[in-house]
Amino acid sequence: MSAAAGAAAAPLGWLGIVRLGLVQTALGAIVVLTTSTLNRVMVVELGLVAMLPGALVAMHYALQVFRPTWGYGSDKSGRRTPWIVGGMAALALGGFGAAVATAWMASNVAAGIALAVVAFVLIGGGVGASGTALLTLLATRVPAKRRAAAATTVWMMMIAGFVVTATTAGHFLDPFSPERLVAVAGTVSALAFLLTLVAIAGVEGRPGLAAGLASPDSQTRQVDASFREALAHVWAEPAARRFAVFVFVSMLAYSAQDLILEPYAGAVFRLTPGESTKLAGVQHGGVFVGMLLVGVLGSWLRHRRIGSLQTWIVGGCLASAAALANLALGGLSGNPNWPLQPSVFALGVANGCFAVAAIGSMMSLATAGEGAREGTRMGLWGAAQAVAFGLGGFLGTAAIDLARALIDSLAAAYATVFIAEGLMFLVAAHLALGLTRKTDLNLKTARVSMPAAG
Repeated sequence: MSAAAGAAAAPLGWLGIVRLGLVQTALGAIVVLTTSTLNRVMVVELGLVAMLPGALVAMHYALQVFRPTWGYGSDKSGRRTPWIVGGMAALALGGFGAAVATAWMASNVAAGIALAVVAFVLIGGGVGASGTALLTLLATRVPAKRRAAAATTVWMMMIAGFVVTATTAGHFLDPFSPERLVAVAGTVSALAFLLTLVAIAGVEGRPGLAAGLASPDSQTRQVDASFREALAHVWAEPAARRFAVFVFVSMLAYSAQDLILEPYAGAVFRLTPGESTKLAGVQHGGVFVGMLLVGVLGSWLRHRRIGSLQTWIVGGCLASAAALANLALGGLSGNPNWPLQPSVFALGVANGCFAVAAIGSMMSLATAGEGAREGTRMGLWGAAQAVAFGLGGFLGTAAIDLARALIDSLAAAYATVFIAEGLMFLVAAHLALGLTRKTDLNLKTARVSMPAAG
């Protein structure tokens, strides 16, 4: 092997991390337009049933079960950039197509729905392919000491994409017309794709060296011959399997609260629609603070060898359970002056801490097993997260309907569901505690069994 072939790609510095964060910003810009703005237009402006956008978004989540396949594809090719660019191209086309479909529904509902199905298939596939490859590239190129801060940076930049797009697009959509919707969505999709091309250019490095592997030839030998073999090997790894279960349980609890928090504030605390919308902003602000806390304080403590990402995960899950119990207590107290906003903010902070710490741990675990299966591992966990998100919103609202049918008190019905979600967070914390021991063991094993990059 030549010296050039044997050299591994250099770890990503902060400039490279920020450039990959810009790709997440572009991804978030398109997604927020398709899952929120188009949802509102279908229901309010077009007067269609709310089940229609709900089914389209659920289909977008359902397609995420193919994330392991896309991750394996990037492992097999030895390159992440084509999957990121190709996925973003599909996402941009799907975002524009979804806007065209929504506008078409104003004159031909059946044709518009048919086009929307195709568009949301592209959106789901694009998010899955690009998101999986992007996280895998981060996992294989970011040093361990920077992973908490890198995860925080990338996710905060995605949230920034949400905020900037929602604000800017909202300005240009008024006064509303179907033609204006298509123009705004097309502009956002095109700019997001161009931003991706500029941000990703040259970040990965030469083919075969981007993942820090020995060479294109040796990488090909390390990759399993088939996707089924790769997935079977990953599932046989105790830490990978346990982490997949943890991701599913924790994200199920995380997403189950999304669609019931604002109705809870209105039904139990008598908040107006405007006030409950502001409450959602308070929660997202808490998530932002929680992520920032892990990124800054977590890196500072890690530098002093105090704590770990797993500590933040367990603490965040326990704090989330406590915050949900506090919300349940607030409703049961019957006190109209209960500090609801601080309670919701605390829930957001706890959620943000565990979520970004879990992403950082995901980046560490992706490279901790044998063989070139980083993309397959990341795809497995991404699929678990997407399925949990798809189920969480539905199960949360279904649980409220069931509780209200069985319990006379509205506050008690909501409290029951919040407590159930808190118990799921406790289960997730237990899984994370076990993961700490297994992760340490597997990391030691990985250092012995994996071939040296040089």
